[in-house]
Order: sequence, then structure tokens, then C-alpha cells
Amino acid sequence: MFALDPAFSTTSAALRSLDLCQARLQLDARFPWLVLIPQLEGAREVDDLTAAQGMRLLGDIAAACGAVRAMADALARPVEKLNVAALGNVTAQLHIHIVGRRADDDAWPGPVWGLSLPSAYSPAALETARAAALSALAGTPRRSRTG
Repeated sequence: MFALDPAFSTTSAALRSLDLCQARLQLDARFPWLVLIPQLEGAREVDDLTAAQGMRLLGDIAAACGAVRAMADALARPVEKLNVAALGNVTAQLHIHIVGRRADDDAWPGPVWGLSLPSAYSPAALETARAAALSALAGTPRRSRTG
């Protein structure tokens, strides 16, 4: 049975289930940022997935890229470069970060990890980002019951 690592509950907010993954909004207003967590028990690495699951993951990543762009546009900070990464050095559960980057962001051109403490969204900005992401993900297939 799939169980979300508790670390994600404190750093991100659930958006919805996609074809394979749970999509979550990373709670750091400095960057339009989604995290995808494949809803599979025990998945730690991309090579833990079957070929079919890997294809579903790629579809979810593509959908999340569009959602990150939509969030950035809604917040009037269009994406110049998308970063897609599966690191898992701190939280072992397989997860993929999709981060919208700009040459004028706080971390450019370096990584967003370890920069400083996250910046909280204002309630209005959080709702704007959430609504834009959900709207962009609206046509994405939902997870099948068989995983």
C-alpha cells in the first residue's frame, strides 16, 4: 500500500492524483515548483518502475511542466527554464521536482536546494498558484486503481 513520506506533508500541499503520481505544490514562493510522487509502495529509484510505469511517469512530468508554466504565468513571473530532477538524497521515497527558473530568481544559475529557508506564499498568491496548477492539470488522466 502506498504511503506518503511525512516530510512531504510539511513542505508541500496536495493538488491531485495524476495517472501515476500524486502532484503536490512545493510551499516555497520563490519558485513555481511541483513535486510528483509515484503512488507505488516502496519506490525509491526510477529503475524501480516497470517500463509501463516509466511511460506513465513521463506523461505526468510533461503535465506538471505545463502546470509549473501556468503557475508562473499566473504569478507574472514566466518560466525561462524548467528544471526536472529526481534526487532523493534527503527523502528516499521516489519523487520528481519540476521547478520553474528565471535568470533573476534567488538561486540562478545554481540549484534551488540548500539556498536558504523557503519563502511562504501569501494566501492570495498561494490560491493563484494552486488554481493555475489545477486548471493546467485538469485534462490529465487520473491514477488507475491498479497502480
